[in-house]
Amino acid sequence: MKHFLRVVTQFFVFLYCKCLWRGLKFVVRRLTGRCELQRICYNNKPGARRTLKIESSMRYSKYELLQSALSIHPDKVEKTINDIMALKKINPDTNPQLGISLQASLLQIVGYRSLMAAVEKLRREPYDCENTEHENMLMKLWKELRPDTPLTGRISKQWCEIGFQGNDPKTDFRGMGLLGLQNLLYFAEHDKPTALQMLQDSLQPKHNELNNPDWEQKNPDKAIGYSFAIVGINITDLAYSLLVSGALKTHLYNVAPEMPSLQHFQQTFCYLMQEFHRFWIEEDPSDIMEFNRVRSKFHRRILRQLKNPDMALCPHFAASDLHLVNM
Repeated sequence: MKHFLRVVTQFFVFLYCKCLWRGLKFVVRRLTGRCELQRICYNNKPGARRTLKIESSMRYSKYELLQSALSIHPDKVEKTINDIMALKKINPDTNPQLGISLQASLLQIVGYRSLMAAVEKLRREPYDCENTEHENMLMKLWKELRPDTPLTGRISKQWCEIGFQGNDPKTDFRGMGLLGLQNLLYFAEHDKPTALQMLQDSLQPKHNELNNPDWEQKNPDKAIGYSFAIVGINITDLAYSLLVSGALKTHLYNVAPEMPSLQHFQQTFCYLMQEFHRFWIEEDPSDIMEFNRVRSKFHRRILRQLKNPDMALCPHFAASDLHLVNM
């Protein structure tokens, strides 16, 4: 019965998309004298609200040109916009702002795809201890987070001081590859005071604000912080899942004037790290074993925020140089 209802639902959705929806668009165009892309650009402010609707309109268009435009190379965006204007019989001289708006939105759309490819490439690149560049990045991470403490050796228990699990950090990068290391290093380099403060907080007992008698009444074995580097890799995974699922489009379309870049993704990671730190303190978990529960709850919270098309995750760190699109 469930299968039958699903088939019937899919049929009516198909009927709506193929017939009723297109028929409605035809009627509205006759009444307004504007195609759907024009109406979207003129009736929606710049950013995710506009770009998401343009992306949907092009994806479900009957024209191959509009469908294929979503996956073109960024260098072909300008020509593609000209072709779309010609196909829709829109005079660019009398509608100059339309071409500019469409180009900005299409650059955001294809830029998001390019960003996903770049992030995926980094994620799939495993940490290689024989690679000098990889090793230099890891050593630099140590120096940024422990500037006054020399590392006694490449394989050392000291790595636990910045939140790795064992003597060799390379084993902790397996899930996120080089992406995890790059994100941690970006955070440590571009907002060092915040990263150092978070690291210090993570190493302290959660109830360190208590005086000694009160502290002794607590269970100090459970009142602990978290592993900074491991949490950073986990938050990298969270940011990656938001990107791949498309949930991050809302944020990136609102903050990237044109093409979202790897820097936008790294800045988003820094924001998520700080917000998770605050969220961890608010949740007040009994011990580190509650990490997955807290992480899942935090993930759901971010997803709810990103459902608002006007949402921009506003970073509160010095590296932030994000501005709302105004085109």
